[in-house]
Amino acid sequence: MTAESAEGASIEGVFLDEPTTADLRAKVVDAWREFGTALAELLPTLEPGGHVDLTLDPTASGTGMAVYSVSIRVLDGGVVEALATGNAGLPEGYRMNRTSIADLVALGWSPPGVLAGSGDSFGLSSTREKAGQLATVVARTLRDVYGAPHPAFLVYLVHDENDEPIDTAPLGTARHEPSIDAELSLDDLDDDGTLAAALADAADEVVPLDERVRTVVATMSKTTVDQLQYDADGDIGIRAGSAMVFVRVRDNPPLVDVFSPILTEVEPTEQLYVKLSELTNRMPIGRLYCAQDTVWASIPVFGRNFQATHLMLAVQVMTGLADELDDRLHGEFGGKRFFGEGDKPVPAKEPVSDDHRTGMYL
Repeated sequence: MTAESAEGASIEGVFLDEPTTADLRAKVVDAWREFGTALAELLPTLEPGGHVDLTLDPTASGTGMAVYSVSIRVLDGGVVEALATGNAGLPEGYRMNRTSIADLVALGWSPPGVLAGSGDSFGLSSTREKAGQLATVVARTLRDVYGAPHPAFLVYLVHDENDEPIDTAPLGTARHEPSIDAELSLDDLDDDGTLAAALADAADEVVPLDERVRTVVATMSKTTVDQLQYDADGDIGIRAGSAMVFVRVRDNPPLVDVFSPILTEVEPTEQLYVKLSELTNRMPIGRLYCAQDTVWASIPVFGRNFQATHLMLAVQVMTGLADELDDRLHGEFGGKRFFGEGDKPVPAKEPVSDDHRTGMYL
């Protein structure tokens, strides 16, 4: 089979248009930009004593007991201070090396202990007027130093000095902390009957497809429809385990596309196209295809006579595909998994001794 015929078997036989889903990097960049903008808009609205805690979810990142986080606090006089995890707070094997430490300092963080009250954390002092700059530093720290591949892999909590939660607008696609333990399960997604009730109400009137999809996705994510976030393409992002799943609603024809980036920065070869074609032929639903340098998985859900359980199943299947195939295809064809070993924070390679304690202290 030639590269052209294999590619045609997995792409041209389906009527979905791929160009808008092909540029994964642009989608990720847009998501981080939206996160930074939302954070910059939030900080000036907080009263003194307000806190914003941002954490790379260890259950998604595979970092075990290592918790990479940034905490921002608003003080009197318009002062805003931030603390970022240092090596003293990380278990051995997940501590940052000299390059990562240098990156933190280059971003503007002061070493642990320099900022009053910072303790073992890196510290940074700013003001409300510079909230945009601080938000940029925080986003780059979480993304470039701590290794978060997408804001959806972050959990956050906004609270006052008494740890009482503060109701705020969403921080882009980052997940509010109470929803961190949400599981995508057909058995318990609707255990309180909310989804069934909502869809029953929708059946009594003509409700647009996109509204019905939002109801289902919000229920699966244990959040509200108003809390859902969309990227520049209008896609809803769902962080499920170590996978990133996108949901897109199309009007003509009525269709819901559930898709996920399996592998990126991969070289398109005849062997890759043949492999994707073989895997697609063995899949009961869905397909695999390569667009530009990214391997995608896609499962369409028909919008006519839309069934909520079909969308739930598609998301579950997509999550399983991403978890199963990224390692297999990476081992055979290289490239980068959406959240693979190479994307995690790099542990210090230098042995720590009494003569060289940079890795431990900073």
